[in-house]
Amino acid sequence: MLEKRLKKGDSVKVIAGKEKGKTGKILSTIAEKQRVVVEKVNLLKRHKKQDAKGKGGIVEKEGSIHVSNVMYLCSKCGTGVRIGVKIMDDGKKARVCKKCHETLDA
Repeated sequence: MLEKRLKKGDSVKVIAGKEKGKTGKILSTIAEKQRVVVEKVNLLKRHKKQDAKGKGGIVEKEGSIHVSNVMYLCSKCGTGVRIGVKIMDDGKKARVCKKCHETLDA
């Protein structure tokens, strides 16, 4: 299963593959396949059949990439970092940056 460390809306940096070095937000996660869809990363061209309105042609959309090829982009550090889990005083779990120890969940 997909780790609970990366969520929809998180900023990530691609660390491996043909898109290495690019950054973007997570649009969706695919837990069964351990993959994420990142905006403007791994763009694929799809041929769309013309519909009743006459709209069709070649459409670009984002493809998924494996979760091991992305790292969370910490806003304080400014780099890709690992994420840890810290148990707060009230018993809830919160995600924490392993480099600067900043709490990621508000």
